[in-house]
Amino acid sequence: MRSLILIIFIIIPYFLSAQKDTTGMVKYSPEYKFKEGIFISFDQVKENKPVSKARIITSAKLDDIDYFEKVTSEKKIAFYDNNGIKQNIPTENIWGYCRNGTLYINWNDEFNRIPVVGKACHFIADVTVVHQNNYYDPYYYSNPYYYPYRQPSYTTDELRQYILDFKTGKVMNYNQTSLLVILMNDPELYDEYNELKKRKRKKLKFYYLRKYNERNPLYLPAK
Repeated sequence: MRSLILIIFIIIPYFLSAQKDTTGMVKYSPEYKFKEGIFISFDQVKENKPVSKARIITSAKLDDIDYFEKVTSEKKIAFYDNNGIKQNIPTENIWGYCRNGTLYINWNDEFNRIPVVGKACHFIADVTVVHQNNYYDPYYYSNPYYYPYRQPSYTTDELRQYILDFKTGKVMNYNQTSLLVILMNDPELYDEYNELKKRKRKKLKFYYLRKYNERNPLYLPAK
């Protein structure tokens, strides 16, 4: 009997340790650091395997504080892949980059910091909005060659909030509808949020985003 107990105390911890080493994943926390470099795709983000600065071909110095701004200001990014073959990727096609452990996503032709990371990420980005002006000159003459004057359209830059589904990599406008899409992965939380009155749903969006991430932790590669 004592031998059986001894075996259990030896084997179970060994099994749990081996299982942890096999998965190689850790629960995300603000202390987690993404590796510095360029992410060509979202899969590289999930694997935490960017193209390192050492493999990027650029005139920018590695210790330059504006290194990534200079690299991404070019139309194309040249780098050596894992096989040592030179590649050229249009800058507009890359997912983003990591600087000092922080993710920056390529969205709306700009690289935007992602301050909230989890199964559901949140970030803010500028968006150019085109406003169509439908105003016509009220003065109309009987002259057949005269046409009402239409004011031209104009554009403005506005800040918009977005949500990134870390499961799919999909980016959505951050509103009640998109939050419900995310919460569908947690039926209990989905029902709780959906039963709230419309005004309260709007007011408690951030609370439920945080609650979702707490209940559904994000796991990333340990190294």
